[in-house]
Amino acid sequence: MAQTAPPTVQQVNAPPTELIRQREQELAAARAQQQSAAELREKLKADIAALGQDRSKLTQQVIDIAARVRSVETRIEDAETRLRPLDAREQQIRASLDARRAEIAEVLAALQRAGRRAPPALLVRPEDALKSLRTAILLGSVVPEMRGRAEKLVDDLGELVTLRKAIGSERDQLALDRDKLKDDQTRLASYVDERQKKQSVAEKDMEAEAARALTLSKQVDSLQGLIAKMELDVKSAAKAAETASLQGAPAALGNGKPNLGGLKDAGRLSPAIAFASAKGLFALPVNGTRIRNFGGSDGVGGVEKGMSLSSRPGAQVTTPCDGWVVYAGPFRSYGQLLILNAGGGYHVLIAGMERISVNIGQFVLTGEPVAVMGSTSRVASILAADVSQPVLYIEFRKDGTPIDPGPWWAANEGEKVRG
Repeated sequence: MAQTAPPTVQQVNAPPTELIRQREQELAAARAQQQSAAELREKLKADIAALGQDRSKLTQQVIDIAARVRSVETRIEDAETRLRPLDAREQQIRASLDARRAEIAEVLAALQRAGRRAPPALLVRPEDALKSLRTAILLGSVVPEMRGRAEKLVDDLGELVTLRKAIGSERDQLALDRDKLKDDQTRLASYVDERQKKQSVAEKDMEAEAARALTLSKQVDSLQGLIAKMELDVKSAAKAAETASLQGAPAALGNGKPNLGGLKDAGRLSPAIAFASAKGLFALPVNGTRIRNFGGSDGVGGVEKGMSLSSRPGAQVTTPCDGWVVYAGPFRSYGQLLILNAGGGYHVLIAGMERISVNIGQFVLTGEPVAVMGSTSRVASILAADVSQPVLYIEFRKDGTPIDPGPWWAANEGEKVRG
């Protein structure tokens, strides 16, 4: 009698057809994403090549994409804020229905007897249960003593169905916005890299300058000492500071108001608006929530010299004003620190980012992307306050003295200056 050969290892461990199909689908999706990413890279290369050596066009593209990124970040935050109470209410209704299972079973059993058919699964397809109950009530199939309970159940199921539709719509839009944010962040990173390449060509000794700045930063203890040291000892920072002092304040219009039209010139190499006359016009550098204000407690027995914003992980940071970069790098307990000389004796300090994308000596425009937030707080004083989200610290100085930045921020979206 012939013996049947034992199954091979491959046969014993052969995955089911469904698992194979799932892996094939995952592989196809990965290949599609890879293809899409490759196509985007090629398009970006073509777009950047089309800009050629036109610095102003490249800068304007960087500013425009950064504005789109921050706009999508805002939409995502708004959607998540709207979803939180919807999700909570859905869970509340489901818990209520689950706690009343015996009562619901009794009502549905009466419906089953009246209609001679099995009742629908309540929590799997609440729409079906809702439709059946409404029909039964209209046709008088529910016995009078159960009508009240049936109508309460209809109300709860109706709200649940409405909530599920609202949540589904919000989540669909949220998914689209997240995809858009990812594409725009990729696009922005490419343009910023190109911007910095052009900047590097103009400043051949940039790496040496950055290394010297980092060495000097370790020799000073205070922010004012850092500013003074940079603007005196580091060539690119000193040149930026000298340019700032020589430029003077931009001319205002005949009515004394700042000339906002100057912001449309993406090729400018000096501030379009005098810092002192720009009160009420600046946009915050990052989308976020204020957690500390100028003059308040700093949590360690002192007084805040600036303000702090909690943000989303990976949020885009843009400059609120035109200015020259006089420092960009790590400093003491501030994490990554960026210092701008805005002219007229004003400096803007921004700290707590994960990565800075501009160089010392570079002139940056209002709304230009300059850094990216990390996933946690990197400012020591904020870490002490046990804040889990990344935090951006902002400080304004006039002639070396910290001043309240509050008067400079725009009250609403329509009043913000744009690059």
